[in-house]
Amino acid sequence: MKKTVGIIGAGNLAQTVATYLIRSGYAVTLSNTNTDKLSAIVRSLGTGATAGSVTEAAAADIVFLALPWLSVPELASRINSWDNRIVVDATNHFISPDFQVADLNGRTSTEVVSDYLPGARVVKAFNTLYFKLLEQPPQQTGGRRVLFLSGNDPEANAEVGSLIEEFGFAAVNLGSLSVGGQLQQAKGPLASLNIIKV
Repeated sequence: MKKTVGIIGAGNLAQTVATYLIRSGYAVTLSNTNTDKLSAIVRSLGTGATAGSVTEAAAADIVFLALPWLSVPELASRINSWDNRIVVDATNHFISPDFQVADLNGRTSTEVVSDYLPGARVVKAFNTLYFKLLEQPPQQTGGRRVLFLSGNDPEANAEVGSLIEEFGFAAVNLGSLSVGGQLQQAKGPLASLNIIKV
């Protein structure tokens, strides 16, 4: 039986990830603060997608964070423990409309996110490509589009890597959050880099 998946956020990236999950046979719970908009999004995604609260989405086996950076701290007030669940951090630490990033004092954005998610096994992934590119077929010109991931838990990294491969992409594990997270986060050398593995 496939694991359940929750997505906190329901914007473009969340909908793109949900589409891949549903195609792969996963049950997906999406959440956001606008319930009317959420209902319409879930209807458009079709069978396999349901609307839920943030708490309900966070109770899934695997949880995707696809929400604005400035909304991340609110999670700490809603959910006290993540009970060893895998959380895929797809956020970028943008703090303004012109893509200025927060000063994190040398830490990676996902290390900061992890502080708000006690007990979670956090993996950075799905953050480097614009959703318009991500939603295109991953098989391109005889190869597969690369998606990067990084995290401190090898088992969680492997599971997210398998999910990426199941969607049809090529997963590239960059290692720990302190190393790989620095490479792939916003303004990092791998941000927005579209690579095809042949």
